[in-house]
Amino acid sequence: MMYLGLLAQSSGSPMMLILAICLAVIGLGSIIFFFSRYQKCPSDRILVIYGKTAKGRSSRCMHGGSAFIWPFIQAFEYLDLTPIPIDIPLEGAIDREGNRVNAPSTFTVGISTDPSIMSNAAERLLGLQLTQVRDLARDIIFGQMRLVIASLDIETINYDRDLLINKISDYVQNELSKVGLRLINVNIKDITDNSGYLTALGKWISAGKPEVTEDLSIPIELEKMDTNPIPLSPCEQWHVEGSEIQVWDMKDEPIRRASVELKVLYGSKLLGTTDDEGIVKLA
Repeated sequence: MMYLGLLAQSSGSPMMLILAICLAVIGLGSIIFFFSRYQKCPSDRILVIYGKTAKGRSSRCMHGGSAFIWPFIQAFEYLDLTPIPIDIPLEGAIDREGNRVNAPSTFTVGISTDPSIMSNAAERLLGLQLTQVRDLARDIIFGQMRLVIASLDIETINYDRDLLINKISDYVQNELSKVGLRLINVNIKDITDNSGYLTALGKWISAGKPEVTEDLSIPIELEKMDTNPIPLSPCEQWHVEGSEIQVWDMKDEPIRRASVELKVLYGSKLLGTTDDEGIVKLA
């Protein structure tokens, strides 16, 4: 009897040892799994937790701090807060007076850390590459810059840069926030126009604003008229090289096929001939 008891005791020891090892492995695995599901959010990223979150919310966003991600019912991804520089080669935007304005600029945007805007980024930017986010922001900026320029005249655009940048910032930020982005910086490199008005105006100002005179003398070509040509008296008016003017007679009728000579800044002359509608392009 004593022999059977010792045999049973000796045979039970390996089983207990195996059971203890299994329990230790399971416990260690549980600890490792627990810590793998505990995520710490670095300062240059946003932690987006999705799956089963608070009622009525598609995700939970965190900037900094840490959170436990429940297995099976939750998952997580990160949004990068790296600033994104965007070149905007804006050309031909029409201002309030119909002039075409060129305003090449550089914008810097990034994902917003505002709690009310982060959820928009999680819904619309999660999973996108940096180039895709840049393209989305570029389209938004192009559209808003055209709206701002359309609300201002060319002189305000050129000489009141603070007003221009403030309006652009307000318009652009309002639209960027809808997709979870924020505007970091705006740099307008240069402002020009296709008509050359700003160039001529700059020369005029740098020359001390000399007096501008215009000598307009239009002899009317005789076709079926028996009267002599009627010279018109000179007048003073602003014109820009490359622009168009329309010439009328005393009866408000366009003067056709008339030679036009204008004396402009620095004594130079612009010559042209009116068409059938009395319009001449100064060149």
